[in-house]
Amino acid sequence: MHKSALSQLIIAMAIFGSVGFFSSRTGLPAVELVFVRCVCAFAILLAAWLLTGSFRRERWDVRETLIVVACGVSNLLNWVFLFTAFRLISVTIAISLYHLAPILALIAGGLIFRDKLGRTAILSLAGCFAGTLLIMGAAGFNGAPSSWQGMACGVLAAFFYAATMLFGKSVRQTSVYATTFIQMAIGLALLLPFVHFEAYEKLARGEWLYAVATGIVHTGGVYLLFFGSIRRLPSPVVAVFVFVDPAVAILLDILVDGFRPDGLQSAGILLLFGSLLAAFVVPMSRTGRLRER
Repeated sequence: MHKSALSQLIIAMAIFGSVGFFSSRTGLPAVELVFVRCVCAFAILLAAWLLTGSFRRERWDVRETLIVVACGVSNLLNWVFLFTAFRLISVTIAISLYHLAPILALIAGGLIFRDKLGRTAILSLAGCFAGTLLIMGAAGFNGAPSSWQGMACGVLAAFFYAATMLFGKSVRQTSVYATTFIQMAIGLALLLPFVHFEAYEKLARGEWLYAVATGIVHTGGVYLLFFGSIRRLPSPVVAVFVFVDPAVAILLDILVDGFRPDGLQSAGILLLFGSLLAAFVVPMSRTGRLRER
């Protein structure tokens, strides 16, 4: 593993942990918000691709380009279902369900990439997942139709998030700039027929700032870091450290939005953070020591 890649993944997940906080303040439905993200990120990533000169060094491969396209489609569906879940259920419950994704990615990664799972990796992952389930609490399972719809969207978002991670890990020679801006272009093309542009006419300046921030910071910046890191890290490491995301989301819920966890949820938060700490302190797999790059 590479220290720089691990640092990039942790930073990306920490930033992405605030996406629910930002999205709830945009006043936009899921499709319209994702469209803004794609527009902002596409412009930034295309400019970065051209200005850094990466476009001169690209080696296009048909098979890998198809993987990039598939990654773009799964990423788009991941966003749409996640932001729909944010509108139907609380951020804490949505983000907890969303983190079924590392479990799915870890199982598939072991089958596809044959990544070995160390004991600490398995225990840390199990602790993180159990913590997120406790954080959901009994309130996450009431019988309201909107609650069940939100939970279904959260699970679907997790499925497509896992697919995005696995597709992204399979991309080797296409630069991270090309990978991400192609995905944004796919998002723009697929969403355009479904966007209700009148939704943007009602936005206040503050809502526009939050919406644009989700495009520039949570999409352009985060996905450069995310896709640049996961191709250099084994699946168990990626699976554990994506739980930095719900940790940040929960902290924002508590410190900014006034979320007050009950006893069960408090136990889940302690378990989540404790498992993340164990993942930092103890080597998580037998893939070798961290090294600089």
